[in-house]
Amino acid sequence: MKFRVQHLTRYEYAEPVSLCHSIAHLKPLQTRRQRCLSSQLRVDPWPAVMREHEDFFGNRVNYFSIQQAHNALEVTATSEIEMTPLALPESDKTPPWERVVARLYDKGDGLMTNARIFTLPSPQIPLDPAARDYAAASFPAGRPILEATRDLMGRIYREFEYDPHSTTIATPIAEVMEQRRGVCQDFAHIAIAALRGFGLAVRYVSGYLETLPPPGQVKLQGADASHAWFSVLIPELGWVDFDPTNDQIPGEQYITTAVGRDFQDVTPLRGIFYGGGTHDLLVAVDVNRIADPVPAVPPV
Repeated sequence: MKFRVQHLTRYEYAEPVSLCHSIAHLKPLQTRRQRCLSSQLRVDPWPAVMREHEDFFGNRVNYFSIQQAHNALEVTATSEIEMTPLALPESDKTPPWERVVARLYDKGDGLMTNARIFTLPSPQIPLDPAARDYAAASFPAGRPILEATRDLMGRIYREFEYDPHSTTIATPIAEVMEQRRGVCQDFAHIAIAALRGFGLAVRYVSGYLETLPPPGQVKLQGADASHAWFSVLIPELGWVDFDPTNDQIPGEQYITTAVGRDFQDVTPLRGIFYGGGTHDLLVAVDVNRIADPVPAVPPV
């Protein structure tokens, strides 16, 4: 399955901005289940400096600097991605979660030991006792890792309310745990805090989810949005994604742009600017399927 993703971010300033420096995580990754066929980033006004590099986590990061006065900034990322589904074993056929933790300290297993950074607290995800206690019901001794994580994902989906007005990007985990409501970023952070509390390697995933309109209705362009979920490292399977906002294992409709310890590592667009005063922000995302061309029928 192929998709075309367009992510538009536009800032309009009350006063001119004389200088800005920004970094963007907007170009999709190459992973086992996705191949980025093409990706372009357009910045208006045209930046004086623009370059791309790969960060510590393997993400594609674009830095740009605009060194002329401007009253608006528009950043558009357009990408084409090909998705391939991954098959997972039965949940009860995976190893006990304690064995997965032990593998992180097996010096002969480079993939696992290199992931130990994802067991540690990070700027937005401290090791929260309440989150770990919440997850304990899903992680009794000896339970298979995939089964346990699926159970935790489902409980977050059922027991936390999706409420886009209840939190901000700075809302701490403790507050989300107390009020039992938030958005996809919050639910991913809660799960990560809980699983790291058990010593597992868990990372934050930022990307997009294709949303389909109700039957008989036309899809509204610009109505899609960025999405977030989490990923657990499981021996022999690699990183396995989980979406607690929708209670499902991400499939072909999930497109990954960046991974990190928490949201702060993968912010779609952030930076500093001089001047500007107050500003208005517009974000519009479109995720559309690309139909494969119909093969030509040779003449009889």
